[in-house]
This record gives sequence, structure tokens and C-alpha cells, in this order.
Amino acid sequence: MSNIKPIPFMRYRHHAAVISAFFVLLSIGSLMFKGLELGLDFTGGTQIEVSFDVPPDLEFIRNSLTNSGYPNHEVVNYGTDTDVMIRIQDVGELAAGEDANVASGEAANEVVAMLQNEIGGVELLGSGYVSSKVGDELKEQGGLGMLVALGMIMIYIALRFQFKFSVGAVVSLTHDAIITLGFFSLTGMNFDLTVLAAVLAVIGYSLNDTIVVADRIRENFRILRGKEPAEVIDIAITQTLARSMITSFTTMIVLVALYIFGGAVVSGFSVALMVGIFFGTTSSIYVAASILMFMHISKEDLMPPKRDEELDAIP
Repeated sequence: MSNIKPIPFMRYRHHAAVISAFFVLLSIGSLMFKGLELGLDFTGGTQIEVSFDVPPDLEFIRNSLTNSGYPNHEVVNYGTDTDVMIRIQDVGELAAGEDANVASGEAANEVVAMLQNEIGGVELLGSGYVSSKVGDELKEQGGLGMLVALGMIMIYIALRFQFKFSVGAVVSLTHDAIITLGFFSLTGMNFDLTVLAAVLAVIGYSLNDTIVVADRIRENFRILRGKEPAEVIDIAITQTLARSMITSFTTMIVLVALYIFGGAVVSGFSVALMVGIFFGTTSSIYVAASILMFMHISKEDLMPPKRDEELDAIP
């Protein structure tokens, strides 16, 4: 194990820190000044349930809604292939001073009339206005859930490994989440509940990768002799690199397939995971491990505490 030819990752940690800082600051700046393009789950809108005589082409319905002045929408099947749920955004604000429920009903009638004209065989099953207050609660609960998750992770890593590892892990996970959110802010892609779920999944994925690297770093500090901390960390990362790359690559294959064939409903979910997994894999190397170097990790930090032989001798 000690004869392995390590890749000098830590030699370039300062360059990697500059790149990571750039992406994080860019993401924070975009989130502050541009914000996220929140989806219907957060902003509210009109929900329309319709039934067709024959299974419709959902992509054709999406294009028709866009051409009819409803660019922010969701179209999915529910129940059967002929039943479709359509959600359009912010219709309650289309008429100033008008009641949201009234505007919502008018929008629903317009959408059904449009579908009847372009497709035919459409029956309105029901419609209603979904308030944005529900979205506000989702945002608060999602943010709170993320903070609680990071706090619990920090406690777990500190108990499982050592406090310096917990700092590196939390900084790495925060780095991944911020950049993923920043990507959606910069690109203007729709941010809905599926994307929020993907961000939380990114935290879990990145944590698993970080723990694998941390476990090997701890093991190497205990068994390698005469090695500097940077070399010990380089050896540990090199030993786990193949595993990390294979895991990330195979996961990416699934996500690309999901993005191509899954349709618009899961496109944001798959994109968020692809971005998060890419940066999560790199952050396990150049954020979590670099934090250990910054905090001057040493072999003494990881050695088990010495037992008092006199106390052990007492029956």
C-alpha cells in the first residue's frame, strides 16, 4: 500500500481553491441578484384536470400552451393515459385587482377551449387556484431541512472520524449545494420540488463519496510511516479515485438517459443531479481534503487515546 505512486492532488489545492471560490461566489451573486426561476410548486397557479377521448401527445400540449401565452406550465398524466393534469403559473396576477379564483377560472376555460380547438375530444374535469402560500412553506421547510441535515452530518462525522473531518465534509457539501443552486439561477431553469429533492440527494451522494475518502485518509495516517500529511492524503485519494470515477460515471449514464427519455417532468431533477455529482466528486478531493490540510491534520489527531495502565490494572 505504501509503495503506491500517488497523484499529487494536494500540490494543486491552492489552484483548485481559487476555482471553487470563483464558482461559489458566482453562484451566490446570481442567487442574490437574479434569484431562482421558481416553479409552480413555489409560486402557485391554476391546476386544470382534463380528460381526452384518446391518449394525447403531452409534448404537443406543452408547445400549444407556450404558443398560447402560458410559458410556465406543467403537463402530466394522472390516473389513465387519457387523463391529463395541467398547471399554469401566476394566472391570478393576469388581471390587476381581479380575484385570483376568478382569473384562474377564466384561464382554465381559455386553456380548455384552446385544447378543444387544436386537439378535440376534451372534457374539463375540474380546476382550481393553488395559493403561493403553500410554496412559501415549502421553501422554508426545504431550507430548514437542509440546515438540519448539514448539522446532523457534522455531528456524525465528528463522532465517526474527527472534528476536522466534519468541518471539511460540511464545507464540501455546502459548496456542492450552492453551486447546484447557482447553476439553476444562472441558466434560468425552472426550480421546483423535484429539483429541491435533487439538491438534497446531491448532499447524500457527496457525503458518501467524502466518507469513503475520509475513511482511507484516516487508515493511511495510522499505518503509513514517515509520510507528510499531503502525501498521505494524496495516496488515499489515489486509492479511492477509481471507485469514485466509476461510481460517478455509471450514475451519469443513468441521469443522461433520464434527461433524454424522461421528459420535461424530470429534466430538472436529472440536470441538478448531474451538476451536483460532478462538483460533488471534485469537492471530495479538493474541498474536503484541502480543509484537512488547512486545519493541519496530523497522525496524532487520529490516534486512539492512550489508556491509563494503572486504572486498567484495578479490578
